[in-house]
Amino acid sequence: MHRRLFPRALAGLVLVATAATAGAPTATAEAPTPAQTRLHATIDAILADNRLDGAQAGVVVVDTTTGRTLYDRNGTRRLIPASNTKLLTSTAAMELLGPGHRFATDVSTDGRRRAGVLSGDLYLRGGGDPTMLAADYDRLAAQVAAAGVRVVTGDLVADDTRYDHDRLGPDWTWDDEPYYYAAQVSALTVAPDTDYDAGTVIVNAVPGSRTGARPKVTMTPDNGWLRIDNRAETVAGGETSISFERQHGTNTVVVTGQIALGAATESDWVTVWEPTGYAADIFRSALRRHGVRVIGRTVLGTATPDTATPLARHDSMPLAEFMVPFMKLSNNGHAEVLTKELGRVLSGSGTWAAGLSAIGNYVGDSGMDTGTLRQRDGSGLSRRNLVPPAQFVTLLTSVRDEPWFGTWYAALPVAGNPDRFVGGTLRSRMTGTAAANNVHAKTGSLTGVSGLSGYVTSADGRVLAFSIVLNNYLTSSVKGLEDQIAIALATYTEKATSTARRAVPTAPESPRVPEGRECSWVKPALC
Repeated sequence: MHRRLFPRALAGLVLVATAATAGAPTATAEAPTPAQTRLHATIDAILADNRLDGAQAGVVVVDTTTGRTLYDRNGTRRLIPASNTKLLTSTAAMELLGPGHRFATDVSTDGRRRAGVLSGDLYLRGGGDPTMLAADYDRLAAQVAAAGVRVVTGDLVADDTRYDHDRLGPDWTWDDEPYYYAAQVSALTVAPDTDYDAGTVIVNAVPGSRTGARPKVTMTPDNGWLRIDNRAETVAGGETSISFERQHGTNTVVVTGQIALGAATESDWVTVWEPTGYAADIFRSALRRHGVRVIGRTVLGTATPDTATPLARHDSMPLAEFMVPFMKLSNNGHAEVLTKELGRVLSGSGTWAAGLSAIGNYVGDSGMDTGTLRQRDGSGLSRRNLVPPAQFVTLLTSVRDEPWFGTWYAALPVAGNPDRFVGGTLRSRMTGTAAANNVHAKTGSLTGVSGLSGYVTSADGRVLAFSIVLNNYLTSSVKGLEDQIAIALATYTEKATSTARRAVPTAPESPRVPEGRECSWVKPALC
């Protein structure tokens, strides 16, 4: 990875604290102002919470205008960042791919057409688009039919060769594999809805017609790639407790538990095994609906010939627009696709290694000291990712000068804004405080890991860049502590105020998030 050769704004900081609740923040070159001293005391008090006993905490706050460090606690300590990792991936994508970058999915043939008969194979080539819906495949099929094709004598070939066939990150835990936040990555895939969780299907269950009957189970989109093994039961009363789990290495979804008569629909997102086949199945069904019959079989993973004749094409939304569902909802699959797309575009290799190399070069050129960090995937799902909070703040400060910054900044979750595609993973946090509709930041969550890194405008109009990364705590959540720090920053002012020590701000309680999952990962009901 390339390392910038100029002095970094945060270089030379000295660590003096060795645990989250011990020691004091790192000293800065300038003597702290009275306001800064009060801020130190406030954040120190927040970090002294017993939920962080034995844990590690890194917090850095910088005034982006002056470059002055207002607070530093363990800023150079390497910590697991969870989805704060997406800050690196998203900024690299905006710079290296460009806000106008689109993913293309096309259909072509190597055969001859005559009187509605295509003598040859039909190729469906994926360009990595994670926003492809069943409706988009239907439109591609309509274009093929509009070209006069009625019968294909050869095979339907699903071309996913833009990226390699490594479907899962090398460090992802095996027990995450059925869940949609760890969906398999393919250049040819399907998303079930406009959250664009590519490589997943939504499984729905409604009560049966009588007690003891099996619930009615459906999938969105309807497909023949997955099979339902329905073992659940409809009951007269009591709690609904139903689960959907795909068996490892298969596309069999086992439905267990019970659903009460009269209960509302129960739904969950389930990953598919081999998204390329899933996409091919959806497209083949769409062709059939439009009167196009493919006589041959479905073949996965073969490249489209250079001489193939195009028949249909779909282009995704531009990257600038794609940033919204990606960053607001912290979509892991989007991050991994962008990582492989960076590798493909910059070096011709659609792999994690090539993409991570490109990201490392970009963030190094932006001032991050890549010798102090490790990035193993695009999303932050790997627990081998390590980034010091000070390096996040360096990146956050640097990208403010990029021409695409306004677009990227608007894609960050906004605290306390109830609109799901504005507030994102922060929509239920810091409501009714000075941080609401002020803090723009990326969240991060794994079991024992939490992070919040972004921007806040202080009470006297200063734009502050901050990073809060908390590791190795045993309590269920420390989001409230992050929120207290963000609120303290939103109320910070250098203007003359009372010298009395400010009380630690309180934060509204955030909805509890199941261990290991971000709020976006558990979908709207818990966010």
